[in-house]
Amino acid sequence: MSLRSLALLSLCVFLTACNKINQENYSHLKAGMAKVDVEKLLGKPTDCSGALGISSCTWGDKDTFISIQFAGDNVLMYSGQGLK
Repeated sequence: MSLRSLALLSLCVFLTACNKINQENYSHLKAGMAKVDVEKLLGKPTDCSGALGISSCTWGDKDTFISIQFAGDNVLMYSGQGLK
């Protein structure tokens, strides 16, 4: 195996291991959890929207994601799809 191929393979493994959108992190979510604590666990959300104190944020992409609804700055409910 060439050095270049080995470097590319190592990078892919590293990036996969760093993905915070996974079943283990999902299992740490709890209703009432502060948004700041969610962002420490999952990082900054991919997308957020909301109004009147209710917001919905998503981490990930269309195939693998965690979606969380917040009331104020606390988790109201959450769901996930494609988590490993």
